[in-house]
Amino acid sequence: MKTLGYYNGKIDEIEKMSVPMLDRACYFGDGVYDVTYSRNYRIYALEEHVERFFQSAALLKITLPCSVSELCDLLSDLVKKLDDGEQWVYMQATRGTAPRNHAFPKDATANLWIMLRPAKIKDTYRPMRCISMPDTRFLHCNIKTLNLIPSVLATQAAEEAGVDECVLHRDGTVTECAHSNISILKDGVLYTHPANELILAGTGRAHLMLACREIGIPVKEIPYTLDQLRDADEIFITSASALCMCVTELDGVPIGGKNAETARKLQDFLQKDFLERTQA
Repeated sequence: MKTLGYYNGKIDEIEKMSVPMLDRACYFGDGVYDVTYSRNYRIYALEEHVERFFQSAALLKITLPCSVSELCDLLSDLVKKLDDGEQWVYMQATRGTAPRNHAFPKDATANLWIMLRPAKIKDTYRPMRCISMPDTRFLHCNIKTLNLIPSVLATQAAEEAGVDECVLHRDGTVTECAHSNISILKDGVLYTHPANELILAGTGRAHLMLACREIGIPVKEIPYTLDQLRDADEIFITSASALCMCVTELDGVPIGGKNAETARKLQDFLQKDFLERTQA
């Protein structure tokens, strides 16, 4: 198979799959998702992503139709069905299928979606260019929900500006990006926004913090401003697809690039971790 879609046990290529119109994803976006990548048919940080998937579901009071270990096993089996071992691995759960009603359906069972398609992670060493925009999202950013319209609009703004990402801020305080976390390095210390309701604490962010501690770089989880970001020695974008990419431009103005040696150490550390954990 070149692609794979899974819906409550049904499997086919994605373009041949369909879902019921009454799935609550269709009219409320009532669900959660998570995403990672595979290489050599081995899924990177699988347990971390599945556990976060379950945490997001629990915060929305969605009871998933399987256990963490069962979903890990299912995903590990499904990736082997594709022709290509490098894949985008997407999982989604919605509250169920029921007539439209804002209140939770009483007897609905959660629907499990999985999508796989050939894809590679981004080039860790490629510089990134960004724009900035006010963060207009709601106060449940710590839950990886399907309600992504503000992120869609921010990503489209970046696309129209011809850059890679959009940095979001609330009254000048940087939160994260449209679909990634952002951290800064200043005077040998890594600063990253606290893991609260204003950001999704990504696995890439967690890996970057671990890499810092392994290398001996202090980490501070405290808010920082756009002005501090512009004045930082290095700026790092992290996500499932971006292990540790440096930002070199914000709103058309060059930034970062003042501690390339430390940036390269972190990039090399995280690239090695990905390659080792997904080796054949």
